Amino acid sequence: MDDAYTPPQDPLVVLHDDAEMLVVDKPSGLLSVPGKGADLADCLIARVQAVWPQALLVHRLDRDTSGVMVFGLTPHAQRFLSKQFELRAAKKTYVARVWGRLTPKTGRVDLPLIVDWENRPRQHVNHETGKAAITDWRVLRDSARESRVRLMPKTGRSHQLRVHMLALGHPILGDPFYATGEALAFERLMLHSEELRIKHPDSGKMMRFRQSAPF
Repeated sequence: MDDAYTPPQDPLVVLHDDAEMLVVDKPSGLLSVPGKGADLADCLIARVQAVWPQALLVHRLDRDTSGVMVFGLTPHAQRFLSKQFELRAAKKTYVARVWGRLTPKTGRVDLPLIVDWENRPRQHVNHETGKAAITDWRVLRDSARESRVRLMPKTGRSHQLRVHMLALGHPILGDPFYATGEALAFERLMLHSEELRIKHPDSGKMMRFRQSAPF
């Protein structure tokens, strides 16, 4: 994390709100939870708790990733929702713009990941000590310069989508950790959590929350 943390001051965008759960659209550039130090205190959960003091963390998105994020509003809801992420029952869909023409049009990345200790918080592929990480992709449209892709992670490792796209030779545009050269010259990380499907903690009904990518 650099010293120039200047989170956006966008108002909260609420996608769903009931007695058990809250779903919001996290802006790019805002931490999900506070970092170390007063300068990193501004974050999504703090803003949410200013309105819903009972809100509890279920999962996180990277600072530079935007999109759908769910919070539990009761301890039961937090446990119920968190369990779905742990069991890989929550279905997550992302949209990204990546460097170059990604071929074939669909595929799967199955590469184990672990933190790169000398370059934290970066992650890297490691077949000896890495944890299983799987990402499916589908190209939505492409050109010689870039591809717009839909990414469906089957696991939830830190920086998974970013490292998997890099491993394919197609880093996500604007990625401050993994992109270089022209691929880095964008105003933000071009990665957005577009859709989350998860069972409601009260009814057990499968819910679908969606927010289109702002890029």
